[in-house]
Amino acid sequence: MNNLKIELKWAVLFILMGLVWILLEKSFGLHDKYISQHAIYTNLIALPSIAIYIFALLDKRKNFYEGKMTYLQGVFTGLIITLFVTFLTPVSQYITSMYITPEYFPNVIDYVVSSGQMTMEEAKAYFNLESYLYQSVIFAPIAGTVTTLIVAIFTRKK
Repeated sequence: MNNLKIELKWAVLFILMGLVWILLEKSFGLHDKYISQHAIYTNLIALPSIAIYIFALLDKRKNFYEGKMTYLQGVFTGLIITLFVTFLTPVSQYITSMYITPEYFPNVIDYVVSSGQMTMEEAKAYFNLESYLYQSVIFAPIAGTVTTLIVAIFTRKK
């Protein structure tokens, strides 16, 4: 487990960053007053997410691999972080939905139904904790793997 301390640290930081992001979205009104803009601005989380992976791989390169890291070592590191993030994501999603912004689902359901994007049944089936838990557990490993494969190219060093 000592070999994975760096990966666990960055996975926890990733989850904390995500929770802070949700708090910012909520504070800027993207979960109520400006919910129509949520789908646009929520995608900006990709920037700090990528930054976390960059910093994590650089940390691993410097403090574990003594300044040198191959592409495969970077990929392995990123995939371990992704694995930890995937396991922590349901907890993060639960905290988000139950404590940080419990009004999000009713608000987004009202918005998509009133704007004609979905029927009430479709909206209720899509915008709920169970659906978001499922989506996050599917999305986390896909996004983490893609990010890892790209970031590892730029963080390798001979």
